Amino acid sequence: MRNNTRNRPSLVEWASGLPCPHSCGHLAVLLIALALLTSSCAKKQEAETEQPAPVQVTAVSQATIHNVVGGDGILFPNDQANVGPKISAPVQKFYVNRGDHVKKGQLLAELENRDLTAQAAESKGALEQAESNLRTTTGAAIPESVVKAQTDVDADKEVVDAAKQVLDARQQLYKDGALARRQVQEAQVQYAQANSQYLSAQEHLRALQSVAKDEQLKTASAQVSSATAHQQNLDVQLSYSKIYSPIDGVIADRPLWTGEMASPTTPFLTVMDVSRVVARVNIAQAQAAPVKVGQPATITLTDTGEKLEGKVTVVSPATDPSSTTVQVWVQATNPGERLKPGASVHVGVVTGEAANAMVVPLTAILPGEEGGTAVVVVSSDSVAHLRKVDVGIREGDKVQLLNGVKPGESVVVVGGLGVEDKAKVKVLTAPEESDDEQ
Repeated sequence: MRNNTRNRPSLVEWASGLPCPHSCGHLAVLLIALALLTSSCAKKQEAETEQPAPVQVTAVSQATIHNVVGGDGILFPNDQANVGPKISAPVQKFYVNRGDHVKKGQLLAELENRDLTAQAAESKGALEQAESNLRTTTGAAIPESVVKAQTDVDADKEVVDAAKQVLDARQQLYKDGALARRQVQEAQVQYAQANSQYLSAQEHLRALQSVAKDEQLKTASAQVSSATAHQQNLDVQLSYSKIYSPIDGVIADRPLWTGEMASPTTPFLTVMDVSRVVARVNIAQAQAAPVKVGQPATITLTDTGEKLEGKVTVVSPATDPSSTTVQVWVQATNPGERLKPGASVHVGVVTGEAANAMVVPLTAILPGEEGGTAVVVVSSDSVAHLRKVDVGIREGDKVQLLNGVKPGESVVVVGGLGVEDKAKVKVLTAPEESDDEQ
């Protein structure tokens, strides 16, 4: 069988104007077919180029949005007391264990105190002796001495008066010439001696009534004061042997056992008040400016996501120079003591809010021209409109728009990047949850 394909001209030869052994009608048909095929491919390519971009949209809503300043931190107890003795002594008995809840003023432990008890008893006896001496000095010794001195003064006064009468009588007799001068002189000497004795008795009485009495009273009083101070010191030392809780809380640590030596330099009980917890968080200096004491805040556990509502109680007045952050304390109640000190948390402080704000998801925000921000608004005819916007408060995945949109307008939240202004788009509905996810 003969192969005639070698004598048949190709379509390329016909199109290039080479001689064709067949009729010109066949050539026209082929050229028309080629033109139709080329036009169909061009239309298909054009149709593929003009296919609308698929996007997902959401409506601009009006809602209240909060300005939240946040940071990561650590939980601390509301209050903590490291309890240690003020004296060195073995632990005689513990009344609590780890995990026990205690009240303020509750007896926690007792130290060995038999030596202090004996010293206190001895000091008490010395105090009673000093007080007895003071009573004796005040009520007996001083009045007796004063009475004796007064009696001596009275007796010496009588002697002086008698000597004066004898002297006067002898002087009169001497004037009358009935008595010798020598007897008058003897009377004068006796009177002088009696008067000197009288003056000495008076001085002794005054000394007892002033200086001696005051000094004896001061000495007796000082003895009482010294004994009292010594007694009080021993009572205090004895009281140090009993350890009481300074706060309400729970026993978090008890490193010693009964019989071990307790030292003033080392706490042997730790009491924590965990009915409330305090999150200490460091916030960047630029963000911390609007944070004030009393503002509401939320504490979120990093591992479990559990949240507690609290408020700001402390804002540090100084910035940490090493981290350029400001430390903020947020306090919250701890129901059931579920949150444990030392846990990692995230804190969000509400520093302000805007009511009836235009709010869109954060995914709707796109980079605009010249470093600004923009959103893509889709009109009812599925045409995209690129609009410049200014962003206000951000809360989580929500953003406040200050301008550029109106409530109810549809903004692109998925697929907006790269969409040109006034381009046609295809609005897709959000994927529904499957039966397993519902």
